[in-house]
Amino acid sequence: MTGSELALDAMGSLRRTHAAAEITPALVGQEVVIAGWVQRRRDHGGVVFVDLRDREGLVQVVFKPEVSPECHERAGQLRSEYVLLVRGVVERRSPETVNPKLATGEVEVNVREARLLNRATPPPFPIEEEIEVDEATRLRYRLHDLRRPPLQRALRLRHAMYQAVRRSLTDLGFLEIETPMLAKSTPEGARDFLVPSRLQPGSFYALPQSPQIMKQLLMVAGFDRYFQIARCFRDEDQRADRQLEFTQVDLELSFVGVEEVLEVLEVVTAAGCAAAGVTLGRPFRRLSYQEAMDRYGNDRPDTRIRLELVDLTDAFAASEFRAFRAAVDRGGIVKCLPVHDAAALSRGQIDRLEAFVKKELGGKGLAWIRVEADGSWQSPIAKFLSDAEQGEIRARTAARPGSLLFFQADEANRANAILSRLRVDLGERLGRVDDRPWEVLFVVDFPLFERGEDGRLTYTHQPFVAPLDADLALLESAPERARGTHYDVVLNGVELGSGSLRNHRADVQRRIFEIMGYAKQETEERFGFMLNALDAGAPPHGGFAFGFDRWAMVLAGCESLRDVIAFPKTQRGQDLLMDAPARVEPEQLAELQLEISRKAAASEPGPRRGQ
Repeated sequence: MTGSELALDAMGSLRRTHAAAEITPALVGQEVVIAGWVQRRRDHGGVVFVDLRDREGLVQVVFKPEVSPECHERAGQLRSEYVLLVRGVVERRSPETVNPKLATGEVEVNVREARLLNRATPPPFPIEEEIEVDEATRLRYRLHDLRRPPLQRALRLRHAMYQAVRRSLTDLGFLEIETPMLAKSTPEGARDFLVPSRLQPGSFYALPQSPQIMKQLLMVAGFDRYFQIARCFRDEDQRADRQLEFTQVDLELSFVGVEEVLEVLEVVTAAGCAAAGVTLGRPFRRLSYQEAMDRYGNDRPDTRIRLELVDLTDAFAASEFRAFRAAVDRGGIVKCLPVHDAAALSRGQIDRLEAFVKKELGGKGLAWIRVEADGSWQSPIAKFLSDAEQGEIRARTAARPGSLLFFQADEANRANAILSRLRVDLGERLGRVDDRPWEVLFVVDFPLFERGEDGRLTYTHQPFVAPLDADLALLESAPERARGTHYDVVLNGVELGSGSLRNHRADVQRRIFEIMGYAKQETEERFGFMLNALDAGAPPHGGFAFGFDRWAMVLAGCESLRDVIAFPKTQRGQDLLMDAPARVEPEQLAELQLEISRKAAASEPGPRRGQ
C-alpha cells in the first residue's frame, strides 16, 4: 500500500489496549495500541506529530521516518477527524516539550504500526473546548458537536447522576417499573402529543406528559415504592430550559406524609449532586410558598443573593399618591426592592432598568428613590408621598444614605415577577451574592388552586394534589384559601422538580374536579378509571418528579438544556440533524384515515439540511 493511496485497513488482529487518557508515565517502555480521531496534525521537519483523541482524552503520537517509513508517509496524509488506530511504544517527552496543560502531556507514543480506519469530511467547526459558531450550525452537525469536550463532560456527568439516583432509590426500597408511552389524553398543564390509532380509526393515544396517573395506579396496586427514569412529552413553546421531550426521575411511595417524602428527596438529591462532585448540606432549608413570594418574589428563590423585597401595600391603602393607591384598590400590591450602598448605579443605569422593565418584563414603569449622603431623597415620586408614607418606607426598608429603592405597584404576580428579576440581576451585578456555591431548599405549602385567565379556579400544579388535612373543610367554604401538600426542590434558584401527596379518597378528588368546573359526566369520561381505582382501596400516597435534564444542566454549569441532551430540538421543535419533523407518504396517512388540510399542505416544510 502506498502512502498516496492511503487505503483503509481493517483492524485485523490489533485491538485497543488502552484509552488515550491512560497513556501515563507508568507505561513508559511498554507497547500499546490506541485508537481515536485525529484532533490535529503537525509536521516538524520530517517528524509528524498527531494528537489522537478518544472519549477519555487526548494523547500525542509521533511518526518518525527512521522507525517506520511507511507509517511516516501515511501520517503526512492524515486530516482532522480521520479515524486512526496505532501501535507503538510509550516514551517520555523531552523536558522542553512537556505539555503541563494535558493530562498525558509528559509522554507520547512512538508509532510502529498505523491503520487508517476511516476518512472524514472536513468538520464544519473546530472540535475544541470553546468555539464561536451559532447554535443552529452546532445542532445541524450534532455528531461533530458531541465530540467536543463540553458535551462529552456533560453527558458523562448525566450518566453518573443516572447511576447515583438509581442506586439511592434502590437502596431505599423502590422498584423501577416502566409505564406506557401510549396512554390516554388527560389535562396536565400543556398540550399533548397525539398519536393516531390505525386499529381504532378516529381515536388517538397521547404521549405521556408525565407518568402521574400510572404511578398512582401502581400505588393502588400495592407496589408501595416505585421509580422510573421516564421520557415525557409536552407540546409547548420552547425556552432554554424546556424541550418537547424530556426526562424525569419519577417516584411515588405509599403510606406516607409530607415528611417521609421529603426525607427521601433529601437522600436522592444529595446522591445525584454528589455524583457531579457537589456536596449539599443537610437537612435542607425550608421556606413556605408565602414566605418565598413575600421575601423574594418567586417560588424558586436563589437565597444566596443578599437582597429581599419589602411589602408596603397596607401603607398605601389610603394614599393620595394615585399610582400606588390605584394598584391597591384593584387588589394589587405595592412592593419595594431596597438596594443599600448602591452608589455604583448611575441615573443612566436606572433609566435603562426602567426601559428594560417596560420592554422586556411587561411592567408599567419603575418608580425609584435614591437616598443622598445628607439623607435627602432624589426621586420623581418623592413629592407625591406624605410624611407618614415616607416614614413607613424608611422604617420598613431600613433606608439610609446610599440606598436605592425600587418600587412596583401592580397586580401581584407581575409586580413580584419584575422585582424578582431585578433582585437577581442587581444582586449579581453588584456582587451581593454569598460565597456559598450551592444552596438547596424545599418550598412547601403552596396554594391548592389559582385563578385562571377566565377568573375560574384551576389547579396550581396538577389536579391530583391533596389538600392539607387542616384545609379540607375549606373545599366547601373557601376553596381559594386551601393549601396543597405540594413541595418543590430548588437549587441555586432553579426548580429541580416538584411533587405532592395525592388524593387517595375519591370523594375529595371529585370535589376538586367540581371546584374546577368539570361536569359530572365529563369527570367520569376523562377520569372515571382513576376514580374507580381510588374507590378500590387506595392507600395514602405521594411522590415527586425531578426534571432530570434541568438538574444536569445546573450541575454541569450549562445555560441551555440542549447542552446536556445528546440530540435536542431547536426552539421551533426541529431536529436539524435528522430533519424532523418531516412529511410522510400519502399511503401512511391513508392507513391512519387522516387527511392533511389544504392550509397545512400549502405551508412550507421546516428548513432542510444546507438551507
